[in-house]
Amino acid sequence: MTTPFARGMARATELTRAGKLDEATALIQSLLQGQTAAEAAPADDDVIEGDFVTIENAGGAQPPPADKATKSKSAKGLREKLRGMASGNFTGPQLRPVVEPELPHGAQFLSLTHRGAQGSRDYRLYIPAKQAAEPMPLVVMLHGCTQSPEDFAIGTGMNALAEEFGCLIAYPAQTQAANAQKCWNWFRPEDQRRDRGEPALIAGIVRDILRDQPADRTRVYVAGLSAGGAAAAILGAAYPDIFAAVGVHSGLPVGSANDMPSAFAAMRGGSTGVASSSPVPTIVFHGLADSTVHPGNGAAVVAQVARRELRQQQTTGRAGSGRSYRRTDHRDAEGRNIVEHWEIEGAGHAWAGGHTGGSFTDPSGPDASREMLRFFLQHRKAGGAG
Repeated sequence: MTTPFARGMARATELTRAGKLDEATALIQSLLQGQTAAEAAPADDDVIEGDFVTIENAGGAQPPPADKATKSKSAKGLREKLRGMASGNFTGPQLRPVVEPELPHGAQFLSLTHRGAQGSRDYRLYIPAKQAAEPMPLVVMLHGCTQSPEDFAIGTGMNALAEEFGCLIAYPAQTQAANAQKCWNWFRPEDQRRDRGEPALIAGIVRDILRDQPADRTRVYVAGLSAGGAAAAILGAAYPDIFAAVGVHSGLPVGSANDMPSAFAAMRGGSTGVASSSPVPTIVFHGLADSTVHPGNGAAVVAQVARRELRQQQTTGRAGSGRSYRRTDHRDAEGRNIVEHWEIEGAGHAWAGGHTGGSFTDPSGPDASREMLRFFLQHRKAGGAG
């Protein structure tokens, strides 16, 4: 049965596609505030009937009433998001020019292409100058909307850590043909399943690297930001036989959306998603001031993968003179950290501890790249992908 909220969001989608952004903005705001059908009705002859439910914050408490200036700013930002969503963009900024990261002597940043049954995708592969004698861990990094592999490499600083720890780093590239603003399509059912769509393409990239490079199939990891974070969570759920651990930064849980209206609702209000049948170790970062993807989504990612028998331990800290954070560890009976949840005070929609040369970064920390790599290297699979 279609709910009044779903009907309302479907109508908002129609208004957006028709270019009626003011009407779509007013309708969505009223839906998210839990107004009645009469209050939420668009300013035309199509009336949506029924009462709309309130979407509660995933954290529990409702936000305080906003003043007129805040509401005006929120409506303007919502109109910009809707304008972008009409072309597949979930964040709004324009695409950035590609800038090549600097490489140390002897390092390589290869431009490669995977081709398979689901199509093809380009990717960059960083091979450190200092290579270990044994097969190296592989970290797959999924950029956010409007970003590129090169931008993401610069912003996260992961290539420098690859030199320090002896890792291969792969950066798959989303195309504008697949999404106008180069977002990974985490909200489409066909891109949330094993051996289908984008998950199959990224798994194919991993298999290519395992075939062609000195990569350790027992130590393969995936991480991403925003849409890339949501896609990383999907890959962990779809391919627990490939990925030994997952990193989700400012992302969403698996199954949180199946179309554009439900994606928008999940981003704004949080989502529970669906439980994972074969959870893999996961580290989650989310800024508590993130106005693009509600921080309750980070808690929902944790809830999907943290088994009941794990013991929780919470600590607080501050990244140098930067942001304070709360870290919750979920440990098994042997004391191994299976899930980590980092909640960062005052941080918005940006990679924590990132470099200003890249987009969507927050240099005030904590250092998400280093912490993710630390977490990843604690975990390996008994076998690995064939």
